[in-house]
Amino acid sequence: MSIAVAERVPLAPLTTLGVGGAARWFVEATDETAVRAACTWARERGVALRVLGGGSNLVVADAGVDALVVRVALRGLTHREHGAASELTAAAGEPWDGVVAHSVERGWAGLECLSGIPGLVGATPIQNVGAYGQEVSDTVVGVRALDTRDGEIVTFAAADCGFAYRDSMFKRESPGRFVVLAVTYRLRPGGAPTLSYGDVKRALADATSSGRGAPTLAGTRAAVLSIRRGKSMTLDQPGDANRRSCGSFFLNPIVDAAQAEAVTARAGDPTMPRWPQPDGRVKLSAAWLIERAGLTRGERVGAVGLSTRHTLAIVAHDGARTADVLAFARGVQARVEQRFGVRLSPEPVFWGAD
Repeated sequence: MSIAVAERVPLAPLTTLGVGGAARWFVEATDETAVRAACTWARERGVALRVLGGGSNLVVADAGVDALVVRVALRGLTHREHGAASELTAAAGEPWDGVVAHSVERGWAGLECLSGIPGLVGATPIQNVGAYGQEVSDTVVGVRALDTRDGEIVTFAAADCGFAYRDSMFKRESPGRFVVLAVTYRLRPGGAPTLSYGDVKRALADATSSGRGAPTLAGTRAAVLSIRRGKSMTLDQPGDANRRSCGSFFLNPIVDAAQAEAVTARAGDPTMPRWPQPDGRVKLSAAWLIERAGLTRGERVGAVGLSTRHTLAIVAHDGARTADVLAFARGVQARVEQRFGVRLSPEPVFWGAD
């Protein structure tokens, strides 16, 4: 199969951060055959291959990327019954929030708290996307992917994906090797919504007390969307001054118990948010650390700053460059490390940018 390969295609308009240079080569793949052909094209020419989805978790260098960028545009949803469960298979190019809406409308529990997250299906197992008490690893049962080394299509069971906090085998052990083509999620027909996150529980408690009955999947989705919009963490607010971001720029740090105690002591606040993990380590709140390090919402250096609504989001304003975003991020890291001895790790993927 021949593919139409374009050259010098600007990538900034294809990312939510809106900065960065061009792709040396670029192709949009609307089916698996085209993805395979693009992989072959790059391999035969000794060219690096990069996969672009929704661009919502990506930082591209100002100089661009010397690679063939494949924009995955595979679409389609299918489902089958599996015992008492429903298995929903979504092509990698499906918009993620549409998949969540589809599952909620049909009364399938398991994805409702992941409403409003920007991006496409293909990124969800790579990042182990999660929010408000759910992660996709809770429901993923299979990932269909193209192995770029030999051009073969393989299917990974959930146990083979190496899921961890915002991480997976695809990201950690073999970055760039596998192109996700489709993901299958096992959902619970008629299941109750997941209500483990404080803000969501409070929002639904208010609705229940006002006589709307027990929490529903639709009500949970509405609550999550409202919370995310209040933090400028959805893409359906075109006039929002905070719209150009990658969402959360930093991961919540997970430290050992001794370091958690040391951070608590340095904070001088026994109410510091902390969540014990199954392995004995402790997850801390990156947003809390950033704020207690003296940074404030809306704080800005030139054309880059923190969101006015959420300290985890770094926003690029008019005139911003990738270099400015990275310099600002390093400044945030330095402030937190100096105050608490904790080095925050970025969450986005970086192309050609350090």
